[in-house]
Amino acid sequence: MIAEDDTGVRLLVERALRLEGHDVIAVEDGELALEVLEEHAGAFDLLLSDIRMPAMTGIELAYAAAARWPDLRIQLMTGYAEQKEAAADLAAIILGVIEKPFSVAELRRHVGRILATNVRGNRSVPASQRYCA
Repeated sequence: MIAEDDTGVRLLVERALRLEGHDVIAVEDGELALEVLEEHAGAFDLLLSDIRMPAMTGIELAYAAAARWPDLRIQLMTGYAEQKEAAADLAAIILGVIEKPFSVAELRRHVGRILATNVRGNRSVPASQRYCA
């Protein structure tokens, strides 16, 4: 799942991941992302979220998602140095922060590495019912 309020970035990330063969659901805010996570019982391989969004920030989304689905992989992205520092407190629940701007190749490599690692915790959702990003 992708949560990104900037339409251009959201479409770029979504398209790049789809071209790699991933199933992607993209939304424009953290509140919508949380609703989609609820609808799918958290059955995503990765939540990739911008930090700065209007209604619910990526940091708030990360806390809410991690509390409900502690094994969900969460990766944040930002173009603001101060936001990256604010995310440092989340080290126990996120995999890290991707700095914008990033190239499509960097994004693909980064997501590929994340998805190649084991999921935190024990998830009982079958792979066929899970979404990639």
